[in-house]
Amino acid sequence: MSGGTRLENANPLIFQRSGERLFTATDEDEDVADPIDDREIFDLIRSINDPEHPLSLEELNVVEQMRVNVNDEDSTVSVEFTPTIPHCSMATLIGLSIKVKLLRSLPDRFKIDVHITPGTHASEDAVNKQLADKERVAAALENSQLLEVVNQCLSTRTM
Repeated sequence: MSGGTRLENANPLIFQRSGERLFTATDEDEDVADPIDDREIFDLIRSINDPEHPLSLEELNVVEQMRVNVNDEDSTVSVEFTPTIPHCSMATLIGLSIKVKLLRSLPDRFKIDVHITPGTHASEDAVNKQLADKERVAAALENSQLLEVVNQCLSTRTM
């Protein structure tokens, strides 16, 4: 956050990161068909930076593996995310960052649904409607200032 601006959630709960995924020889073998699974999607989004705090979405428990559902056969990915507070003004930006990360990382065949965990945000219907609207997402990504903020959320943090 820039100087003088008050954080909405100044003292968020911080959660321990889950362990890294262990890879097997089969996972590394390019000749073996390897369907995309829930853990693979979680690994893609867990390290996205929160726009307000120097923490990842996983550390804030905004994203959890149990809220990721993949059907590789039907080419669908669904991600529920949970804002840290019910009136989080960053919810749309967080959802957009998750969606952009997946759009950039997955094959085009996947339909990506990103939405707020039901009952966890005061404006969940409005945010979900924005995130589900392809034209709104495309227009948001044409806004250079908004795209810069999304890219900051997706950048690798230096520790």
